[in-house]
Amino acid sequence: MSTGTDPLAPLAQLPGVPDAVAEVRKAVDRLYGHRVMRRRAAEVTSESALRGARASAALAGANWPLEEVRRRTDFGADPEARTVGAALRIAAEAGQLLSIWRHSPLQVLARLHLLAVGDGDPAAGRPRRAGEGAEELFPLALEPVESVEVDVVDGPLPVLPPAPGAEEVAARLDQLSRLLVARAEGQGVGTPALVVASVVHGELLALRPFGTHNGVIARAAQRIVLIAEGLDPKSICPTEVGLAELGTAAYRQALAGYLAGTPEGMAAWIAHCGRALRLGVRESTAVCEAMQRGMV
Repeated sequence: MSTGTDPLAPLAQLPGVPDAVAEVRKAVDRLYGHRVMRRRAAEVTSESALRGARASAALAGANWPLEEVRRRTDFGADPEARTVGAALRIAAEAGQLLSIWRHSPLQVLARLHLLAVGDGDPAAGRPRRAGEGAEELFPLALEPVESVEVDVVDGPLPVLPPAPGAEEVAARLDQLSRLLVARAEGQGVGTPALVVASVVHGELLALRPFGTHNGVIARAAQRIVLIAEGLDPKSICPTEVGLAELGTAAYRQALAGYLAGTPEGMAAWIAHCGRALRLGVRESTAVCEAMQRGMV
């Protein structure tokens, strides 16, 4: 079917987006061609999941060192530990939900929330109801890492609008689900994976459909889309790492562009997601190099 039937197709032609798509494709292909991937791909996938979960938890307010995440076994002691545990549980299961995602994305989102909060929470797996609020998306300010250049944000950071009400959330989730199911059925297959993943990521951050853990869930959904769309079928590109390395100010600024819905804002958001993905590729490339040298 022609990509003209895909409502996301115009986003792929916005200024700068074709370049971002091409750069991501080149970086991912280079990583998949690494000689370590021939024999130790499963180990790279596992390490990518761990590092992505650590970074996603950091963005959600629990900025633990990687070795602490690797060492710990108890994740119920305090709010930060529970956030890290939620990110780890989601990362461990997200890749196994692909078949369900293709025909019922909303069921997967509910499952991700259940994994995050546990089945003892009465709100587990259900979207917010009328009058219920959502947690802050960026409770902790993360500075960019020294090796990453980020454009300085002039003036105060944009204030994100409140989460939409329950009715709007339900309607927009249904629309997003229909779009994704149509893609799984072969409609709109020409739109690049980066664009689709960026929209899913941005829309879930915009909607904040659950009371808690919306950021972790949105980033996990982006990873599922990258698998489903065939860009990262082995899930070895931890975009979450790149998002954390770029810092929360740049993340917030890019999300404000998505929320504005202007061509410039949408292009900036997709470019930000693309850069984060390339930084995730850099992370996994370093893992492969360490494995090749016998350090892992």
